[in-house]
Parts: sequence; C-alpha cells; structure tokens
Amino acid sequence: MKGYERLLELQELDLSIDRLEGRRKVIESGEEIRSAREQADALEDRLGELRMALDGVRREHERLDAEVSSLESKIEAENERLYDGSVANPKELESMQHEIENFRQRKSRVEDQELDQMERREALEGQVPALEAELEEARKHQAELEASSRSELTEVVQGLASRRAEREALVTEYDEELLELYEDLRAQKRGVGAAALEDGGVCGGCRQKLSPLEVEQIKKDEGIRRCGYCRRILVLV
Repeated sequence: MKGYERLLELQELDLSIDRLEGRRKVIESGEEIRSAREQADALEDRLGELRMALDGVRREHERLDAEVSSLESKIEAENERLYDGSVANPKELESMQHEIENFRQRKSRVEDQELDQMERREALEGQVPALEAELEEARKHQAELEASSRSELTEVVQGLASRRAEREALVTEYDEELLELYEDLRAQKRGVGAAALEDGGVCGGCRQKLSPLEVEQIKKDEGIRRCGYCRRILVLV
C-alpha cells in the first residue's frame, strides 16, 4: 500500500503541528501573561496590607509611648507635691500615695502593651524585604513574558506554516484509503493514528504487549496492520 512504510513520518509531523498549534493558542489567549500579572498583583496586595498593618502598629506604639511619657510626668509631679511640704493633711497625703501607685501600675500595663507592639512591629518589618524581593521578581517575570511572547508567537506561526507546507507535499505519497483511516484514528486517539510495533511486540501507541501469535499474524498481514487493543495502525520498524 502506497506510503505505508512512511506513515510514522507523517505522524511525527502531525504531532509537531499539533504541539505548535497548541502553543499558538496558549500565547494568543494571553493566559500565561494574565496568570503572571495576577500573581504579581496578589503579591502587591499582600505587601500593601503588610505596610498598612505596620503603619497601624507604629501609630499604636507612638500612642502608647506618649501615654507612658504622660504617666511618668504625672508620677513625677505627684512625687514632688508629696515631698515638697505643700500638703500637710495626712488623708490627702495618703490619697496622693494611692494615686501615684495607680499611675505606676497603669504605666506598667502600658509598657507591657508597648513591648507587645514593638515585637509585632519587628515581626512585620522582617517580612517586608522578602515580600518586596518576591514582588520585584514577579513583575520582572511578567515583563519578560510579555516581551518573549511576541517573538515566540512569530516563531510559532512561521514554524506552523513551514510544517503545514511540508505536510501538504508529503500527503501525496500516501494511499487515499490509508490516509483516510489514519485521519479518522487521529481524531479518535488524541492525535495518534499510527504507531510503531516495537521490540517485544509492544504497541507504540497504547503500550500494550501483543502476544507472539498476534505479532506473527501482523507481520504476515499484507493489508493495513492494526493493534488488537487500541486499533491504531501499526508500522513495522
């Protein structure tokens, strides 16, 4: 049958065309660039949220620091009044001592809160450099994809034109009946209509091992040889 022994050559060419066509669709859809942009945008949002959290912690730390300073001033002022002799009433002196103790306890609580805010601030600040570096890399990757996609699309389109011209010339070498069956099988079998009968009687299409009797029968067959499992056309190599 005309072209039978060269059928794998056509199969390989068709697979190459399929790969290029798939790649062309991916590039033209912009899916890779869109995905890269979305990843970079998500990182930018995370960095923005982190910086907002840091600003909030800084403001709270500053507020607590101001409150500590205010309490220290109040304690100092009350201590001066307690010991400068301006107050002689024992009850009033006792009340002032209680007030000073209250200020000290409150100051201690605020200082604990201030320490918590400092620790939180340090933890947040420690995350910033890594996230900034990750964002920079993501934006760089996005820009590279946008630039390379344009040139790659040109190469893919040129490659498709070349291989389709090659195929157009090649199909004249095949028997019409063989070509029709091959095309039908390609449509059914994910683009693979013909496969080699490999050493050991293995079908190169479905990877099933044929029995010695089946292999012998296929070798004797003078018509179109088919795999008993996947029904692809088998070519002896």
